[in-house]
Amino acid sequence: MKKLLCIFLLAVIPFSYALYFHISETERKCFIEEIPEETQVIINYKTELFDTRTGGYMQSSPGVGMHVQVTDPDTKIILSRLYSYEGRISFTSHSPGEHVICLYSNSTKWVGASQLRVHLDIQVGEHAIDYAQVAQKDKLSELQLRVRQLLDQVDQITKEQNYQRYREERFRATSESTNQRVFWWSLAQLGILVCMGVWQMRHLKSFFEAKKLV
Repeated sequence: MKKLLCIFLLAVIPFSYALYFHISETERKCFIEEIPEETQVIINYKTELFDTRTGGYMQSSPGVGMHVQVTDPDTKIILSRLYSYEGRISFTSHSPGEHVICLYSNSTKWVGASQLRVHLDIQVGEHAIDYAQVAQKDKLSELQLRVRQLLDQVDQITKEQNYQRYREERFRATSESTNQRVFWWSLAQLGILVCMGVWQMRHLKSFFEAKKLV
């Protein structure tokens, strides 16, 4: 019961966060996001250039671009593209696990700036859906839209439960593999000790026989 409650709490927590970070001209920033299978992800970003005259940050010029690369848990590149200084990126995960999202700037367009500030907002699951646009597109009433949101939340909870089950299976397989390796290593050590003991006894017997002590 406690396990199901924890999974439910994890599922209802908004799968999104907003932050900003600074990168230099040749720096590369990567983020690891644990994403269930067949889950939509929306990445919103905006860049600002450091102004040496004012000591603050100003809006980037159109020449500044951001290269975004996303790899799945199997290290396969599912997205790699150069975008403008501000944009919205969308992709859907096809396998559960840790997805790596990397961002870096095109270093030839900085126009003398020494630092770049990047505002990043990552939304996962139903939080990546614009329900206002969905209601306008499908002409849904307020009640129908709420039902749609609840169905999406239930679907996301199911995906999260499947992902937690997948993680447990991987952990169990890793534990069993580790236990087997430890067992065989212990058995090998025991075999080596037995062989060393037999060899020492034979060596001592030969030594005693050579000295005519036995």
